[in-house]
Amino acid sequence: MLLEISLYLGLGLLMLLSMALMILKIGSLLGDCPRTGRAAKAAAVTIATGYAMVGLGGVVLIGAAIPLLEGGLLALLPALGLVAICLGLGFSHAVATLRAVVREAVQGTQPLLPTEKSKSAPPA
Repeated sequence: MLLEISLYLGLGLLMLLSMALMILKIGSLLGDCPRTGRAAKAAAVTIATGYAMVGLGGVVLIGAAIPLLEGGLLALLPALGLVAICLGLGFSHAVATLRAVVREAVQGTQPLLPTEKSKSAPPA
C-alpha cells in the first residue's frame, strides 16, 4: 500500500507542479507587453500560488481515498484520473482568470481609488 500511495503522491505532485509552472510561464509571456506586463506578472504569481495550494489539497484528499478502495495498483488509476481531471479544470479556470486580468489592464477598466476620484472631480 505504501508503494501505491508514494507513486500516487509523486505523480500527482508532478502534475500539480507542471501546471503551476505553466501558469507562471504564461504570465511571463503575457508580461512582455509594456502596457500589461506588471499586471500579468503579479496576477500570474498570485494565481499560481492559489492554484498550487488548492491543487495540493485536492491531491491529498483524493489520495486519502486510495486505502479505502483496497485495490492495490488498480485503485491508483481512478485516483490519478480524477486528480488529472480536477487539476486540468482548475488550470483552465486559472488561465481564464489570468486572461481576464490582462484584458482589464488593456482596456483600462480597473476602478480608480476613492482618492483618485476626488482629485479628478471638478471642485464643487
